[in-house]
Amino acid sequence: MRGKQTVRDMVLSMAVIGIVVAAIYLFIPHDDSKSAEQTAVKTVGYRVELATARRAAPYPVAAPEGLAKGWRATSVSYEADGDGKGGAWHLGFLDPKDQYAAVEQSDAPARDFIKKVTLNATPAGGARKVDGVRWDRYKGDTYKALVREESGHTTVVTGTASYDDLAELAGALKAKNEK
Repeated sequence: MRGKQTVRDMVLSMAVIGIVVAAIYLFIPHDDSKSAEQTAVKTVGYRVELATARRAAPYPVAAPEGLAKGWRATSVSYEADGDGKGGAWHLGFLDPKDQYAAVEQSDAPARDFIKKVTLNATPAGGARKVDGVRWDRYKGDTYKALVREESGHTTVVTGTASYDDLAELAGALKAKNEK
């Protein structure tokens, strides 16, 4: 008889604990949704990194000037290549529709660089003229891209943004070299 009381008491204790936990959950206020501050993407300034990249790179580093309101810079980096080449410039944005777009530049071999920054996108056929300049279209499972191979370096505007928004970013690019 003692064994049955122990099991019965344990089951009753668990039921009481469950009721207390349920009451606490129901009556104590809580918010399961994330606040705007928690979900907001942090914007970054890129003036210092841009000036540094323009001094270090052997090619004219491009950055947008005069983008429409709503474009927000979210990431920036310049990685110098150890063998004396210019390395890689990256400037990431969210467009006004909250789609990702980035400017990528490097003097690395174009084929490998394009594959890397577009996440394996391939030529989509055709080109797009942006301010009179030809940009080749690429399309992949993740990113679309506009690619311009220039003398000694490659510029890629890539991301989840539409081709129109990528073209807007490409059209705003101004390339300078501050050596």
